[in-house]
Amino acid sequence: MQSGFANRMHIGLIMDGNGRWATARGLPRVRGHQAGVKAIRPVVEAAAEAGVGTLTLYAFSSDNWRRPAAEVSGLMALLGRYLREEIATLARSGVRLGFIGRRDRLPAGLAARIAEAERETAGAERLHLRIAFDYSARDAILAAALQAAQAAQAGPGLSREAFSRLVTGDGAPDVDLLIRTGGEQRLSDFLLWECAYAELLFLDRMWPDFGPADLTQALARFARRERRFGEVPEAAVAA
Repeated sequence: MQSGFANRMHIGLIMDGNGRWATARGLPRVRGHQAGVKAIRPVVEAAAEAGVGTLTLYAFSSDNWRRPAAEVSGLMALLGRYLREEIATLARSGVRLGFIGRRDRLPAGLAARIAEAERETAGAERLHLRIAFDYSARDAILAAALQAAQAAQAGPGLSREAFSRLVTGDGAPDVDLLIRTGGEQRLSDFLLWECAYAELLFLDRMWPDFGPADLTQALARFARRERRFGEVPEAAVAA
């Protein structure tokens, strides 16, 4: 459950551009992914310092299985290394780690390490860091709909709030700000339900070059936006 995280800001971050970052430097794509992993820690630290409650990183979509086998294997290895090298730091920093997405298609050792990392950081309350791995928002919504349909056989229909809990799996709040690096302007099957009223920010900067200063600027731009949630602005009503 989200508990104290629910009433604080939720940022979704599509970490795009690793491969193009490497190609532009004449490097193999895996070097871009390695640089992308290194970029995670300072951004997580900056988010926690800024008072963000939940940060969800899009690391590997369910469609990414279509990539070359060598690249997929490299991404699995990078996640395993991240878990080995970062968990102790995350726990000391008050960061709770959680994963969303399928686990049945991951190597057994990696899935076990994910579960262990979640247990080791379960008591942290400063920031909830969620990693979307083998994740599809459409699959998550479909699974929630099937659960809702089964529940309806034994009782009344579910409310929107209850259905949202089925979609997220961990009670995460709706996304306030969605950031995508790499220059593309699409959601790519990421947190579609949770982003219903999210502010969207698309940046040309490749993910390995994204840092705390970029996050600070993104938060400043977010603060200048007027969020209406379907309502008429007060100034318009007064007029």
